[in-house]
Amino acid sequence: MSLVFAINGQRFELSLSSVDPSTTLLEFLRYQSPFKSVKLSCGEGGCGACVVLLSRYDPVLQNVEDFTVSSCLTLLCSINHCSITTSEGLGNSRDGFHTIHNRFSGFHASQCGFCTPGMSVSLFSALLDSSSSEFTVLEAEKAVSGNLCRCTGYRPIVDACKSFAADVDIEDLGFNSFCKNSLPPFDSEKRVCSFPEFLKDEMKSIDSGMHPWCSPGSVEELQRLLGACKANRDGLSVKLVAGNTSTGYYKDERDRHYDKYVDITRIPEMKEIRENQNGVEIGAVVTISKVIAALIEIRVEKLFGKLAAHMEKIAARFIRNFGSIGGNLVMAQRKQFPSDMATILLAAGASVNIMSLSRGLEKVTLEQFLQGPPLEDYDLVLTIEIPFWHHQSSEFLFETYRAAPRPNGSALAYLNAAFLAQVKDRMVINCRLAFGAYGTKHAIRCKEVEEFLSGKLITDNVLSEAITLLGKSVVPQEGTSNLAYRSSLAPGFLFKFFHSLIITEKPSSNGYYHLDQPKPLPMLSSSQHVPINDEYFPVGEPVTKSGASLQASGEAVYVDDIPAPANCLYGAFIYSTKPYAKVKGISFKENSVPDGVLAVISYKDVPKAGQNIGLKFSFGTEPLFAEDITLHVGQCIALVVADTQRHADTAANLAVVEYETEDLEPPILSVEDAVKKSSLFEIYPFLYPQQVGDTSKGMSEADHRILSSEIRLGSQYFFYMETQTALAVPDEDNSIVVYSSCQTPQYVHSSVAACLGIPENKVRIITRRVGGGFGGKAVKAMPVATACAVAANKLQRPVRTYVNRKTDMIMTGGRHPMKITYSVGFKSTGKITALELEILIDAGATLGLSMLIPSNIIGALKKYNWGALSFDFKLCKTNLLSKAIMRAPGDVQGTYIAEAIIENVASSLSLEADTIRKINLHTYESLALFYKDGAGEPHEYTLSSMWDKLGVSSNFEERVSIVREFNESNIWRKRGISRVPIIYPVSMFATPGRVSVLSDGTVVVEVGGIELGQGLWTKVKQMAGYTLGLLQCDGTEELVDKIRVVQSDTLSMVQGNFTGGSTTSEGSCAAVRLCCETLVKRLKPLIDKSGGPISWNNLISQAYAQSVNLSASDLYTPEETPTQYLNYGVAVSEVDVDLVTGHTTVLQTDILYDSGKSLNPAVDLGQIEGAFVQGLGFFMLEEYITDSEGLVLTDSTWTYKIPTVDTIPRQFNVEILNSGRHEKRVLSSKASGEPPLLLAASVHCATREAVKEARKQLRMWKGVNDSELMFQLPVPATMPVVKELCGLDIVESYLEWKSSVN
Repeated sequence: MSLVFAINGQRFELSLSSVDPSTTLLEFLRYQSPFKSVKLSCGEGGCGACVVLLSRYDPVLQNVEDFTVSSCLTLLCSINHCSITTSEGLGNSRDGFHTIHNRFSGFHASQCGFCTPGMSVSLFSALLDSSSSEFTVLEAEKAVSGNLCRCTGYRPIVDACKSFAADVDIEDLGFNSFCKNSLPPFDSEKRVCSFPEFLKDEMKSIDSGMHPWCSPGSVEELQRLLGACKANRDGLSVKLVAGNTSTGYYKDERDRHYDKYVDITRIPEMKEIRENQNGVEIGAVVTISKVIAALIEIRVEKLFGKLAAHMEKIAARFIRNFGSIGGNLVMAQRKQFPSDMATILLAAGASVNIMSLSRGLEKVTLEQFLQGPPLEDYDLVLTIEIPFWHHQSSEFLFETYRAAPRPNGSALAYLNAAFLAQVKDRMVINCRLAFGAYGTKHAIRCKEVEEFLSGKLITDNVLSEAITLLGKSVVPQEGTSNLAYRSSLAPGFLFKFFHSLIITEKPSSNGYYHLDQPKPLPMLSSSQHVPINDEYFPVGEPVTKSGASLQASGEAVYVDDIPAPANCLYGAFIYSTKPYAKVKGISFKENSVPDGVLAVISYKDVPKAGQNIGLKFSFGTEPLFAEDITLHVGQCIALVVADTQRHADTAANLAVVEYETEDLEPPILSVEDAVKKSSLFEIYPFLYPQQVGDTSKGMSEADHRILSSEIRLGSQYFFYMETQTALAVPDEDNSIVVYSSCQTPQYVHSSVAACLGIPENKVRIITRRVGGGFGGKAVKAMPVATACAVAANKLQRPVRTYVNRKTDMIMTGGRHPMKITYSVGFKSTGKITALELEILIDAGATLGLSMLIPSNIIGALKKYNWGALSFDFKLCKTNLLSKAIMRAPGDVQGTYIAEAIIENVASSLSLEADTIRKINLHTYESLALFYKDGAGEPHEYTLSSMWDKLGVSSNFEERVSIVREFNESNIWRKRGISRVPIIYPVSMFATPGRVSVLSDGTVVVEVGGIELGQGLWTKVKQMAGYTLGLLQCDGTEELVDKIRVVQSDTLSMVQGNFTGGSTTSEGSCAAVRLCCETLVKRLKPLIDKSGGPISWNNLISQAYAQSVNLSASDLYTPEETPTQYLNYGVAVSEVDVDLVTGHTTVLQTDILYDSGKSLNPAVDLGQIEGAFVQGLGFFMLEEYITDSEGLVLTDSTWTYKIPTVDTIPRQFNVEILNSGRHEKRVLSSKASGEPPLLLAASVHCATREAVKEARKQLRMWKGVNDSELMFQLPVPATMPVVKELCGLDIVESYLEWKSSVN
């Protein structure tokens, strides 16, 4: 029997007996097909990088059904007779790009590009879904709501999607390369053929057979099959397959072996939706998306619409499209999955029909089902029944609730709830109150409260008693995360639901009471004010990013897209789970070597001539493998090498490391312990920042002092879309070629050579592009490449690895956590006179680049005039994971420390924080005192004027008054607004370049800088075009199209240095400019001899004929003193906080950023927005949680939440300031990659303002009259953090207060 399917119109046929039934569609696409646009990022259905369009033909209805699925979860065998379309199937460089690809490029919506193919397919599917009606702006915004992007900040992606909407005003779309009044047409009739004709002719009935994969066509056939499996002497293990989406959450299932995979999606009774007079019966394998559509269509039952609306917040669309309703409920029942579906259906009175081999067919209520013992392996849910309620004689209320980090889904709820109440004249006849994700085993009904409320008129006192009873009767299990917060949500939801009965007098005509439900998020909108500078054309033009369409189609090649060489092997890391322990040995579970394993590479396999070095940098070296003793959790112990990546990953999971801690000192697991034990790294004097002024004098001059106040800051994970990856290929003469996704090829090069003990001329590192870096691929990419090189050298075969997301999160580290203690002196006016700091930085077990952090902290913190500034840094050596430099390393912490101090001063003086900020802004004189030569010329200091300019353009003062009025008139929502400045020092460094002109006039450029998505190649092309264009021969105005920037090759481009610090693009442009100036000098005599106009191509032909050297290389070295300069920005953010849930909505952000004379304003705009949203993640969303020994617990997309479309500012306005000439800069340009990240502190500060108002209100309710309002809002200010500061007992306090005043 064969498995037949199509990919992008190409037919594939596989023998079913030869296919491992656990193989995913993603694995087939990436390892056994030529199509590489489908990317692996998380491997758990949480990011959208692997999304494809699945098309299925119904021969009875003769129609094609198209929908997106997550290919990393979809089993290959489940796509029999289906067609798959990937992004390169929509369009490509050979056949022409699809309109979607061109829109993503034209709207500057692709940076690193790793997520863009998945985005393109998601948008294409959304357009297909609307084929029978017009595509709307609302649908456009939802089209990519489940797809993650770490680079762009989402705004340009949403605008690209909106550009297809029929109801969009083109003037409302963001900055783009298209003419304002004319978008390229999208022919909706000219669709991509998603289902080829030949596949329709091959539709056949499915033979169940006795293959490991079988597809029964009826319930009876399924019963026989399961019965036979159970009766087998050995009891065959069976996996029932519908969508297989459960493996995204329960990842251990992937490594489990099953004797039989039974596809139950072809059984008619299980895939139908039937409506009758009592309700609706839904087959268990019906996808959640189809359930939503069906419930919306049944308009007679209003409850169904609310069920559907809640279901749309379950996972992402590409998961709902394949995940089944029955599978969701079975996960909740068997494995205690925190299901929203179970909760809302429990309240709706649903029941389930079960097929049991031992008990036959039986029908039970959903409540009985959830409370019963876990379903046996051979039992399953056949259908789910949801009753109608509209025929009841009395009116009723029904609402669902969920509190989750992401409003529109793709995040598990902290708590979900659904309430159904039959009411008459404000009296509750009876009710069903369901709660889920509560730290209980499954969704439950709170029957004690139901019984208490039944027959009662709802009053504040009744509601108060019900809430008290709720707290006593529903108790979360010990160990539940955020236990107090979850417990506080339940009374809040109950209050929201029943409070309407107190304030509503009459029922509406449809039988529902009007409820004051949370309004949906406002639509995203934005404005961009971008200066265009033609002085150095084409430099200064908003040219679209080089290769953006190629990235959108998925043809752009990343390291893991490089075809595997012959005999290629795959590696996976075995890491330490103990912080400080002796390694006694490595074995595998059950003492058997897992399938496919060829070797376990450890420090013992490092060549004798080499050294156990995984990282070689300016500040020293670090070990590649742990030797006798592990230094920290997450340290690499070994690399297991196998014949496939899956086998390698499975083997790593099965590895058992034997540890011993006898005779060892206890590990150092805190900065306090490190200081106590004097476990500190030295900070080189030349890297230690300079003190400013005399703090003793400043303190003596102060009217007020805050002494020894503490701040703690945690970490943040990079979450680049492409995880760490490398491919090492042994070459002749004991040499090696390594393809590495890194920001530091030069240092990878020296690390590999030192480890292997070979000369550097025998090592070659190639890096074409990186799927996001953010500093995480500067240091942490080195050991990944080096480990592959050691394995390849040992086995003399190519070895590659693509580190899975969990391992990457555990081994890579992130931002530096720190403890800050400060004392500050200030006048009664708010003018600060002195600041003293003690900062303990957790560097981890090894130094890395941690020595750079102190100066970065102070560089950003000095944005205010502190009068005098002193500090004591301690770089703590702990037995925790070594930290890396992450985008704005130290700088983001420095700016937060400054704002926390400003807000503390403001609170102690009962003044507005904005007033304190303005009083302490620098004059040029104080700026020069704090920053010395880095302050530049007086005209370059733009921050003070930017502060005022943004105040006017954002209507700051007017909005402050509006916010104040809002807070006075709203009890359950509070708003805050804040204006925050930044100063960000950057430094230029040596950067190489080479420019070569080929015989046809095309130009190839090499630079040391790596394209990470920051538009480096684009700016370099523009600079080459500008400089070569100085020849002013015919055709040079179109020269940019002839220029190609190629991959970094360390044997071709030496002294490549590193890509980071926000200035590599400038440095690379400067290097290329030097090269082009050399070429211009060589070509100019030919132009002079021609005696008249000459075309570019003729000029080059003559140059070749006369043997003119048309290749020039140079090394840009910043000669100006200082090499450092300052970047300025200001942001105003306004937020709305829901006091019941603690959820913060960013209503509006206005940014003004000084880019000098931008080399490419479109690229810089993308950097500003993307950096800001990444900073938003740090300040508001991203919890980096470890256990007591330092093992990262937030190690997946399920637990680590980066910003999404629904968490960015709803109104996002950015203005780029063209601040004129900066003689010492590259064509007067300034950096944009990292500084804007700091502006996200404005959101955190605005949230603090809102929380302050909530606390005032709460203290009034509690009768606390003192004016003590000083508090600290931790980072990140997640929902539990905000709710706790607003009052976990806020509802109870309100009811108690209301009772007392009445």
